Amino acid sequence: MLDLTKLAQQMQGISHHLTQEAVATRNRIELANTFLNQAFQQQQEFVSRLQTWRDRLCFTAAEPIEPLNLRVSISSPPTAHTVLATDGSQIAPSHHEIAYCYLINIGRIILPYGQHRFPLLDSLPEVFYRPEDLYVSRQWGIRTEEWMGYRRTVSEAIALAELGVMVKGGTMGKRNGQDGEDGGSRKGGKEATLPLHPSTLPLPHSPSHPPTLALTDGSLIYWFLEPLPTEARDRILIPILEAWEQLRAARIPLVGYLSASRSGESLNFLRLPACPYETPDCGKHCSDQRDRLPCQVLEPLKDVKLWAMQLKPGQRSPFWRSSANILEQYGHHWIYFCYLHVGTEVARIEVPAWVMEDEDLIDSALSITLAQVQKGYGYPVSLAEAHNQAVVRGGDRARFFAFLEQEMIRAGLQNVGVSYKEARKRGSIA
Repeated sequence: MLDLTKLAQQMQGISHHLTQEAVATRNRIELANTFLNQAFQQQQEFVSRLQTWRDRLCFTAAEPIEPLNLRVSISSPPTAHTVLATDGSQIAPSHHEIAYCYLINIGRIILPYGQHRFPLLDSLPEVFYRPEDLYVSRQWGIRTEEWMGYRRTVSEAIALAELGVMVKGGTMGKRNGQDGEDGGSRKGGKEATLPLHPSTLPLPHSPSHPPTLALTDGSLIYWFLEPLPTEARDRILIPILEAWEQLRAARIPLVGYLSASRSGESLNFLRLPACPYETPDCGKHCSDQRDRLPCQVLEPLKDVKLWAMQLKPGQRSPFWRSSANILEQYGHHWIYFCYLHVGTEVARIEVPAWVMEDEDLIDSALSITLAQVQKGYGYPVSLAEAHNQAVVRGGDRARFFAFLEQEMIRAGLQNVGVSYKEARKRGSIA
């Protein structure tokens, strides 16, 4: 139980600290604006420095591909358009439960606007219980709980691509060569087809088919894959890139929407004008400066703080090419990003290279994304609904294990029940 009386004694110190941080942040923003203006005046020179000395930098800096003073106002989307979104949730495995397994639940959304069609809002659960699902990651030193999160990312991408193929007039095929056992669920880790409500069946394909956007919550740059062994990384990344390839073939732009982004990739580019040395060779000049480098004067400032002062509502920043190492594995899906002032905040918008290079796709993606935020009162309505469909609440978790317990008893298993520790935690005697 939380002791509020003791907690109240610490509040004054926290408020004093936050006041000091607010003043320091304003000073950092002013300094960042100075470096931004300097970088704009010599943009090509600093880009050349970044490209030349990238391997000698001790930080990851994005590369601007448009003028740094560019501010683009986003237009309104066409009346008729479609938004696809997926999100995932899970029940983590626990040795204290009646069985060691985990569940991934994918929320799926199709929102057709101006087309006189019903939306799709549902979820697709998948239970993993076979040894190859539960313990395959142990050979790479990856915990099952961590691997479950990676598998969820794959399931979200595949479900999003399948929705895109359906809406664009394709047929729902088999996934990974597996037939669904019941046409509507994925059992034991086997992939199955995704059933859709008849009202969401595709319209006849035509050049005037309404534009469609595939929206996902979070970054498209999977930084967590960098330290993984190649075999483990390929099991996660390859299916994701194959799903993105389906979207590319269907000409459905993919957007990763990041609210309250903590990235500093664009600010790291400003460390080049902040560098006091003639060449930005961190290994040569700063290897002995362990505490704080001379170019770190802007830390811990984040990108969104800077662009919140630069953009007006409805405007985007210039696009940047991310320099994350994992993107070397992405091929033509290399990730670009910009910052978009959606009115309530500045969001980071990520797109693959094939979206960035197509003017029609990128304009459509940005206009529909901004409209989604406006419809959702500050956050894309499709992503909020996908989350609501995916989330597994306490009651859902209890029912899941109740169903599992009934099935185990029906199968004749003995001593079905939770551990004594779990049973005691659920019922206090105090």
